[in-house]
Amino acid sequence: MLEIDRLVVRYGSFLALDGVNLKVDKGEVVGLIGANGAGKSSLLRAVAGLVPVASGRVLFRDKPLDLQLPHDRTRLGISLVPEGRGLFPRMSVEENLKMGGYCLNERHKIYTNMTWCYELFPVLRERRHQLAGTLSGGQQQMLALSMGLMSDPEILLLDEPSLGLAPIVIQEICDRLKELKAEGKTTVLLAEQNANMTGNIADRIYVLQTGRIRYHDKPEVLFKNPEVAESFLSI
Repeated sequence: MLEIDRLVVRYGSFLALDGVNLKVDKGEVVGLIGANGAGKSSLLRAVAGLVPVASGRVLFRDKPLDLQLPHDRTRLGISLVPEGRGLFPRMSVEENLKMGGYCLNERHKIYTNMTWCYELFPVLRERRHQLAGTLSGGQQQMLALSMGLMSDPEILLLDEPSLGLAPIVIQEICDRLKELKAEGKTTVLLAEQNANMTGNIADRIYVLQTGRIRYHDKPEVLFKNPEVAESFLSI
């Protein structure tokens, strides 16, 4: 579904991604782990069209995305849940969900998807008229994830969804991602510092270090590697 081929991203003289290769197949949850500053966010933002690509290619369903603007990529089926959640704090939960589904042409689909999101996270239904900025951190992350799902994405890009959350909330987010995986509703590329969380839900994991893929394997194999265990499981 998604193929990244020799991707290079620069910010001026700073090299954020240096020839990254990565693939995500339909129905997979693929993890991308690495320390802060390793290039995880840059990779997701490049796929979403939010940062320019210096060289290399991003292909979605075997077609290059070079000429596609960010909103076009959303309509194609690529949805990014950014680090920091990206909510509209002065709008209600329900209004934020409607914004997440802005690219849907059929009005009834917006309400169908909203109902589905309320089923995933019942607390959002209870707080649907509350301003997003007044929710707890965990509830805001649930809303951000739901906004990402509102557009019916074929692939969901998640950037640090566990950041700053209590363990019990992280577990709930994990449980919902496992449900999505079991239902086959969407494919996920998950960028995380939390290697243990990623290992619990990912089919495969790429380890990114200073802009390059250092390791790639199934979690059960990867985490038996002494170098990975020492360097990354404590992240």
